[in-house]
Amino acid sequence: MARIKIEWQNNVGRWQHVITRNNQVDAFRAAENRARSTGQRHRLVDEDGRLLDVIDP
Repeated sequence: MARIKIEWQNNVGRWQHVITRNNQVDAFRAAENRARSTGQRHRLVDEDGRLLDVIDP
């Protein structure tokens, strides 16, 4: 089972960790909802550090 990290991009461009999920679909849904509500850019990264997706608000 893959562990997916959700991170958001702060005002100076650094990525900050938010939460880790075990399911990619659940992680995408959570990041999409969070990006929409906060207005910040989010991304999904797998446990090996590979970029899976970037969600813009």
